[in-house]
Amino acid sequence: MSDKPTKNPLIASSDFLFSLMLLAVIAMVVSIGAIGIVSVAKNGGSSSEAAASPSGSTTVDVTLTEFAIAFSPSVVPPGNVVFNVHNAGSAQHNLAAVELNKRTPSLDAGAHALLDLGKVSTDVNVICEIPGHKDSGMKATLKVSADATAPTDTVPVMTNAQMDSMMEAVVKRFPEKTTGLGGQELAPTMTSDGYKQFDLTAKIVDWEVEGGKVVKGWAYNGQIPGPQLRANVGDKVRIRLKNELTESTSMHLHGIRVPNAMDGVDPITQGVIKPGETFDYEFTATEPAVGMYHSHHNAQVQIPNGLAGSLLIGDWKTSTMKAAGNRLTDSNGKVDQEVVMVLNDAGTIGLSLNGKSFPATAPYTMKIGETMLVHYYNEGLMSHPMHMHQPTGLVVARDGVMLENPFFADTISVAPGERWSVLYTAKDAGVWAWHCHILTHAETPTGMKYMVTAVIVS
Repeated sequence: MSDKPTKNPLIASSDFLFSLMLLAVIAMVVSIGAIGIVSVAKNGGSSSEAAASPSGSTTVDVTLTEFAIAFSPSVVPPGNVVFNVHNAGSAQHNLAAVELNKRTPSLDAGAHALLDLGKVSTDVNVICEIPGHKDSGMKATLKVSADATAPTDTVPVMTNAQMDSMMEAVVKRFPEKTTGLGGQELAPTMTSDGYKQFDLTAKIVDWEVEGGKVVKGWAYNGQIPGPQLRANVGDKVRIRLKNELTESTSMHLHGIRVPNAMDGVDPITQGVIKPGETFDYEFTATEPAVGMYHSHHNAQVQIPNGLAGSLLIGDWKTSTMKAAGNRLTDSNGKVDQEVVMVLNDAGTIGLSLNGKSFPATAPYTMKIGETMLVHYYNEGLMSHPMHMHQPTGLVVARDGVMLENPFFADTISVAPGERWSVLYTAKDAGVWAWHCHILTHAETPTGMKYMVTAVIVS
């Protein structure tokens, strides 16, 4: 070891894709139902400004979601302020006015709490203190102004026709072209000392999550997720990591059997890799693995922001079909394509599949009788029940270990850090939605969004 100190397949006819996708939209809208789009202040106000109540106290409705904080009203006069906090998300959140040393307890999904700030005369900054949530966007400022006046108008409610039109417009954009494509396979270099060497550089880049939404992503080789690495059992593997970030980092090989010195946990098994430094991770691939590589330094920020990728060891196409036996209706007895799907829900990237948010996610194509092997990777902060509308999948491995008894499921819950390997054999033609079944991770009042894509079967 040497170290220094410390198929994005697209559809030829957009009209064909659009008409079929509408069927998926209708099904999802029916299942999800109506979603409220306005939060009305407890004092009756619903504009962006409000005056104090006769008692001199202003109540502000605060809505917490993944990953945003919304006020109603957003401007209040000086005086006593009470937050009426509602967690409308699917994960635990809290609300903290740190400068005032005021905070709610952690609130489960659907829970409410009152937070009395007392008298305020200046703007109030608030955050969610759950690790990673602030950096994912859960920070906001309540404006305090002597010019705040009582509301006179109500916020217009979206009509059914407006909602329908916006949902249709979103689907027409799918698949939306964006700059950057993550998870591309990286070919190794064969070194004179017998290693398959993969060169990775960690760096902050501009990353387009969806059309027009560009964030500061933390990337390996400019990709989110990082490049896909592949090796065979018996290979000597070297991953050379160069740090071009603005802070130190390290890399953990998650689910990969490595010597302790290569575990990537600073400051226990190595020193930090400081900006400008390089470190070599070396090991012999002794067994098959569906592994991942990711940061293990300031990880609650670095990983959700993009520093993660897949590392596959062994021939999973062959081994999973062998495990399936005769339980699939496959036409040729082999896996026709192998897909890695990295799930995220936090950081600058937010709710996404392979670093993209619908309608910029990549669709997949299959023919009836073909089989797709999907490796789900969860690099986020919460579980995601992944659901393909058609067909039912055969779950064959968890965390890179083949199951003794594979089972069929149409919804597979993937917890943070987990990898599930699933075989899907196409049975019926059409465009089939594929999404996280936490409904707020797949739909908004203006249409499908975030963790949604589609499988097009012909």
